[in-house]
Amino acid sequence: MTTIPTFENLIFSLDAHVATVTLNRPEVRNALNRQAYDELEAVFRHISATPEIRCAIITDTDPAFCSGEDVKAMMTGPQREASVKRLTSGEAGTTPAAAAVLDCSKPVIAAVNGTAVGWGCELALYADIRIASDKARFGEIFIKRGLITDVGGLSRLPALVGPSRAAELLFTGDLVDAAEAERSGLISRSVPHDELMPAARDLAARIAANPPLALAAMKEGLRKGFHGDHQPLGAWVSATLGQLFQTADHREGVASFLEKRAPQFKGE
Repeated sequence: MTTIPTFENLIFSLDAHVATVTLNRPEVRNALNRQAYDELEAVFRHISATPEIRCAIITDTDPAFCSGEDVKAMMTGPQREASVKRLTSGEAGTTPAAAAVLDCSKPVIAAVNGTAVGWGCELALYADIRIASDKARFGEIFIKRGLITDVGGLSRLPALVGPSRAAELLFTGDLVDAAEAERSGLISRSVPHDELMPAARDLAARIAANPPLALAAMKEGLRKGFHGDHQPLGAWVSATLGQLFQTADHREGVASFLEKRAPQFKGE
């Protein structure tokens, strides 16, 4: 019998070859702190290494999918300094949690139950398939913090919605609703909120009914033929973020968010 791991910031369950990972920090709209990132990495490494699992669903506790990084926890004080140190070490590549999802050997479905912005939007992009509640919204809001997006926004988003639309979303930080996300190809389909998890589970069950070796090979073929190796881009993202984290505009983006006011960027 497969061991079911337990975590503080997410819930893991396994039923009929389908693993469900539910981010569970609803009090901060499922924003990610360092421990949550580490747990995401660990759970997707577990999914890849567990033969019993044939498909995975990533979702979150209402009212949001994921509001990105926990700004107060991750972009101020010791955690910010630790991030700068890691990013400027010359050894950083693709974010470990992102790499774990991108490298997962099993098909991954994102069941997006609400707002997915910043790294929450990235997390949805790292999945192979995205289904969204009609309450969902998507936004690559990194520009609002004086930063660049992770590899999902720079590679997968343009592939899904086209380079012009992707550039508009990345340069503005604007949000799109589920209907627009479906029209643009960002998601496969949107469904009424109460039907989201049944739809995701039905799709996962149909995927998991197929031969697991062929599924793994099919996913690897997509990676080789379409998505490519994320590590070179991830290394560039890390190095660039290391520089941007040290700018006055980034500090202003964080301060204005925490102080709930309009930012004043100066190009410094």
